[in-house]
Amino acid sequence: MSLGDFFIIKKYKGGVNLKGKIKEFVFITIGMIMVAVGLYFFLMPEKLAIGGANGLAIVINHWIPFLSIGTIMIIINIVLFIIGFLVVGTSFGIKTIYASIGTSVIVSLFEKILSIQKPLVEDIILQLVFGVFISAIGMGIVFNQNASTGGTDIIAKIMNKFFGIELGKGVLFSDFIITVMAGFAFGPELGMYSLLGVILNGIVIDSTMEGINLCKEVNIVSEYSSDIKEYIVNNLKRGATLYNAKGAYTGDKKDVVATVIDRRDFIKLKSYIKAIDKNAFITVSNVYEVLGDGFKNIEE
Repeated sequence: MSLGDFFIIKKYKGGVNLKGKIKEFVFITIGMIMVAVGLYFFLMPEKLAIGGANGLAIVINHWIPFLSIGTIMIIINIVLFIIGFLVVGTSFGIKTIYASIGTSVIVSLFEKILSIQKPLVEDIILQLVFGVFISAIGMGIVFNQNASTGGTDIIAKIMNKFFGIELGKGVLFSDFIITVMAGFAFGPELGMYSLLGVILNGIVIDSTMEGINLCKEVNIVSEYSSDIKEYIVNNLKRGATLYNAKGAYTGDKKDVVATVIDRRDFIKLKSYIKAIDKNAFITVSNVYEVLGDGFKNIEE
């Protein structure tokens, strides 16, 4: 969804699209809350600036303590969006604006309602690990809905436009600069912990998105290929492709049924095949992203 949606009233084609949009914003909201919880309850009390607008806000709060971290996050995101619109263009969607500003607002509300005077535990490693895992899983959920929490993503796009730096490297470079600033503000030890948090954050986000999007590519050789195909199409409501194949050893001609389904449907399919043909030959591969009919829109 582009910025043009602010100015153009777009009618949804039926309730399915509207339901899908509501579902997207529900997941984004869940992700936002997780990011805010990981940040406020675990990372902020230890001054662990692991990049992004939230990490930068923690560092700035050290020098400007009369502004809360939540307020600084809101200011940073607004400023970055304005710069992004002027420099890069209208490539930031409504979902990203909602996620980035919303996360900042939730943190600000936590600061006003649930004041924390000290870390939950004395072990900084526990604070770092729990904070990173909770917030990174939240970020992964937000990213999976084709949104982002703003911050260094926008800086990376600006660097990409003017210097040709890849987006991933731009985000990593920006987060690294923030951890260096944290080192100057809070000392080299906290700076190194923050850098470790940046690395863990990237790993957990990637793992979360892979886990959410994980599907199974299934190829089935069976004498009952027609029945299996009908089960996939009519019961699982998924598509399938039939290939004509010839066995190298027997020379028999058979149909190979190929399909891509989620993990829950794979369990159902395997049980069905087991019930009708225990001699079926099945190969299964993990697929981490599927685009097209019935899955994620290729335009997103």
